[in-house]
Amino acid sequence: MLKLLSWRPLSHKTLTLDPTKPFLSLSRLLSQSLIEDPYEYDPPFSPISKPPKPKKTKTQDKAPDPKNDPTRPLKSDLPFDFSYSYSETNPAVKPIAFRESPKFSPFGPGRLDRKWTGTVAAVQQEVDLDRVAEEKKRVLGDPLTEEEVAELVERYRHSDCARQINMGKGGVTHNMLDDIHNHWKRAEAVRIKCLGVPTLDIDNVCFHLEDKSGGKVIYRHINVLILYRGRNYDPKNRPVIPVMLWKPYPPIYPKLVKNVADGLTFEETKELRNIGLNCLPLMKLTRNGVYVNVVDRVRETFNTEEVVRLDCTHVGTSDCKRIGVKLRDLVPCIPLLFKDEQIILWRGKRDQRQDSECTDSSKMSADA
Repeated sequence: MLKLLSWRPLSHKTLTLDPTKPFLSLSRLLSQSLIEDPYEYDPPFSPISKPPKPKKTKTQDKAPDPKNDPTRPLKSDLPFDFSYSYSETNPAVKPIAFRESPKFSPFGPGRLDRKWTGTVAAVQQEVDLDRVAEEKKRVLGDPLTEEEVAELVERYRHSDCARQINMGKGGVTHNMLDDIHNHWKRAEAVRIKCLGVPTLDIDNVCFHLEDKSGGKVIYRHINVLILYRGRNYDPKNRPVIPVMLWKPYPPIYPKLVKNVADGLTFEETKELRNIGLNCLPLMKLTRNGVYVNVVDRVRETFNTEEVVRLDCTHVGTSDCKRIGVKLRDLVPCIPLLFKDEQIILWRGKRDQRQDSECTDSSKMSADA
C-alpha cells in the first residue's frame, strides 16, 4: 500500500505509521490527505466520458401516415350509430336533459366525421342492409362442424383462457368492439364473461355482440360466451373503430317510478308499497352478480303474489334502477318503489296482464 502511495508528493507533511496499529494509522492518514488536499488528488486512471449518440426516432425513419394524423377526422364505414353502450340503452326513450353539453364528443374534438348528439354519433349516409348482410355472411363463411365447434369450445371455455373480455354493467360498449377485434388478430375466438345487470337478458347481449362485431356466438353457458370471428376474417382489413377517449355522462331520462301507479289510486299505491316493504324478499342480489334466473323467478312468483320485493343491499342505487328498468320490460311489471336498495315490483292488474300476453302471442303467431 505504501508503494502505491509513493507516486504522490507530500511536501508539507511526512507520513508516519504506528507499528502497533498499522491499519488504523493508515486509514487516518488517507482520510486526512484526501480532506486537506482535495484538489491535488489525481488518480492515475480516470475514465473518459464519451459523448452520447443521438437516438433515432421512428418518425425520422418513416413518413407520417395520413390515417393516424390526429388533425384529420376519422371515417368509419360501420353501419350503425356509435354510442357508449349498445345493450343497456333504448334508443326509443329520449332524454329530457343532458348533464354535459352535447357539443363535447367523447371521441375527441375533430377526430370523427360524425356529429355527437349527446347520446349517439349517428351515421351520416344511408346504409344498404342487404350489402351489410352479404358481407357478414361472406366473413363467417361455411358453418362450423360439430368437431370444430367442440375444439374451439374446449380451447376457450376455461377460466384461465388468455383471450377473455369481462363485461360489466355497461354491457356491450363501443370500446369493447375494438378489444374484440384486437383479440381476433391472433385468435379465432374470444371468451366473454358477463357480470351484473346485462346478465338479466343474455339474449340481448348475444344479439348486439353478433350485430356490432360481425361474429357468431358458438357457445353459451350461464354467463360465459364464446364469440367466433368467422372463417374468412382478415385482421388486416378489420373495420375502423374509433375509440372513445372518456365515458360520457349519462343523460337525464323521465322519472321511472310515478307517485301514483297506472290504474291505481294514491291510497292503493301507498298500501301496496307498505305491503312490499313488510314482506319477505324473494331474492338477495349481490353486486356484479349473475342474474340469469331473476326474471323467471319473478314471473313465477307473480302467479301467486301481487307484490315482490328484491333485496339489493350493497348493489348500488344506479344498479337498482337499471335492474328495475330491465324487469319492467322483461317480466313485465310496474316498479313501485326504490328505497334503501330495496326494489318493490307490482304485477299489475289481471286484465292488463292478459291483454299484454294476448298481444305477445299474436305477434309471435304473425312472425311465424
